[in-house]
Amino acid sequence: ELWYQMSRKYYTLCMKVWAWWWDIKLGKNTKFQGFSHFKRLQNGKISIGSGCYFLSKKTSNKVGLYCPCMLYTTKGAVIKIGDNCGFSGTRIWASTSVVLGNNVRCGANTLIMDTDAHTDDYRAGKDAPIIIEDNVWLGMNVTVLKGVCIGENSLIGAGSIVTRDIPANVVAAGIPCRVVKSIN
Repeated sequence: ELWYQMSRKYYTLCMKVWAWWWDIKLGKNTKFQGFSHFKRLQNGKISIGSGCYFLSKKTSNKVGLYCPCMLYTTKGAVIKIGDNCGFSGTRIWASTSVVLGNNVRCGANTLIMDTDAHTDDYRAGKDAPIIIEDNVWLGMNVTVLKGVCIGENSLIGAGSIVTRDIPANVVAAGIPCRVVKSIN
C-alpha cells in the first residue's frame, strides 16, 4: 500500500511536468499510475478536469492493459475531459473534437477516435466529433468511432464497437453497438 501511494505520487508529479511541457490543462487532484502519453499538435487543445485518474501501467488494472493512456490531437483539434473521469489504458485521438462529460468511466483498453486516420484515402469518410455525456461507462475493450454521441447515464458493454448515437439511460452492447435495455 505504501509503495503504491509513493509510486502514484511519483507518476503524478512526472505527468504534471509532462502536461505542462505539452501545454495541457490539468485540473486539481488528477492522478496517474504509470506514464500516460500526451501529444498536442499545432493549435490543438487538451484539457482535463479535476479529480480524474489515469491508469497506464500494464498491471495497474486487474484485467491488464495493452498500452498506456494516450491523448493525441492533430492540428487544431480539441480533447476536453470533464471532472472525475477514470481511464485504464484508454486511447483518445481527436482530429476535430472529442468531448467527455463528468464522471465518465473508460474500462481497460478503450479506444475513442473521431477519425479514420487515413484522410488521404478517398475511401475514408470525413472526420466527425464525438460527445460522451455525463456518467457514461464504457466497458473494457470498447471502441467509439467518429460522429457518435453517447447519452448520459448509459453503459456500453465490454467489447462493443459504437458506430452510431446511443441515447441516454440505456445499456447498449454488440458489434455494432445497439440498445439492449433501458435504465430507469
